[in-house]
Amino acid sequence: MDAVEISRLQFAVTGSVHYLFVTLSLGLVLFVVAFQTLWTIRKNPAYERMTKFWGRLYVINYGAGIIGGLVMEFQFGLNWSGLVHATGNVFGGLIAIETLVAFFIEATFLGMWIFGWGRIPRVLHLGLIWVVAATAYVSAYWILAANAFLQHPVGYEMRDGVAFLTDFSALLGNPNLVDALLHVVSAAVVTGALFVAGVSAWQFLRRTPDVAEFRRSLRFAVVALPLGVYPAIHFGFLQEVVIEQSQPAKLAAIYADPERSLRVQRELAAQFGPGDWIPPDWVSVPYQIMMQTTFGLALVSITLLVLLTRDWLVRLRVPLYLLVGLIPVPFVLVVCGWLVREVGRQPWAVYGLLSTTDAASPLSTGAAAASFAGFSVLLGGLVLLNVTLLWRFARRGIEDDALGMPLGAALGPSTSDDDTLLVGR
Repeated sequence: MDAVEISRLQFAVTGSVHYLFVTLSLGLVLFVVAFQTLWTIRKNPAYERMTKFWGRLYVINYGAGIIGGLVMEFQFGLNWSGLVHATGNVFGGLIAIETLVAFFIEATFLGMWIFGWGRIPRVLHLGLIWVVAATAYVSAYWILAANAFLQHPVGYEMRDGVAFLTDFSALLGNPNLVDALLHVVSAAVVTGALFVAGVSAWQFLRRTPDVAEFRRSLRFAVVALPLGVYPAIHFGFLQEVVIEQSQPAKLAAIYADPERSLRVQRELAAQFGPGDWIPPDWVSVPYQIMMQTTFGLALVSITLLVLLTRDWLVRLRVPLYLLVGLIPVPFVLVVCGWLVREVGRQPWAVYGLLSTTDAASPLSTGAAAASFAGFSVLLGGLVLLNVTLLWRFARRGIEDDALGMPLGAALGPSTSDDDTLLVGR
């Protein structure tokens, strides 16, 4: 492998890992908002306990996502200086706006929400998590606007090999943006729903004493699942209409259609000159995995609703085991979707404007390999830490209400027997 291929592999790893964190955060925050809103309106303490339980898991995953995002932005300058030089004037502003939203607004309000329990009025505290959720989705919009420019560049002009922004509104209204954003949002709902349902089912299999809270959580998640699955399918198909017009090579590759690929190859060779302009054939594999599995989830979601109406979902153990087993499925699907979107753009970094080879930094193979190894170790450790913390805090159950409490109160009175305890009961 040469330096460009190693840099591509590194970007695939870092992008996929960061996307996993982001998708779960986007999905999970909706449940936190829903539960806290119900607690604020109905004054039912069960919803308060649910908010704190799922809020703890959200905060853990959010922290991992922040670190993954820093790694993502760092590698642009390290491995893709050609991309930054040629098009940074255009999509760099979108990245900067997203950073302001995520790191300054979203993170600040999340910190106020974490430490505001019992310290600020209940309605104001609810408003904080609503702002966190809103800014999370605004961040997703800006990131996808930047990515849409790479997929279908608009609103720019070239001067001496450098792209300059000429129409900001064209970036925001990119035809490659809207359906992709709604598809990602739907996938986030699916991810959050299956995570909440799976963890709740796991608690029932462990014979949790917190039956009321996890029964409510399970019901919310099962109802939310089809509300994410069916729009995800719908907006996924709508994207293909846009792709057919702006990226015909990608569509030919994901359909694994030799005749279409040959025709598109001739058209692109006539436009850009000799070269292999069709993405790798294997990109059709993650596309098929994503499609077939999502159709399966659509059937599962309806089945779960039927079981829910009969109250069989909790009484029968088989559906509970199924829900636990489904927890990793949406993560596999979002990685497949990411691969289709990004690998399907090859051999372009910016479609029709800048090749991947020209976008890469002039690194030696050894330097690229060292960068890839370092990033992989860092992200692998981050994933392991995130999963471990999620599992440990999920095991504690509803009654661990340390979120927002003073450290001393969370730890309890110190004795010679429990000086080494960190948190919880």
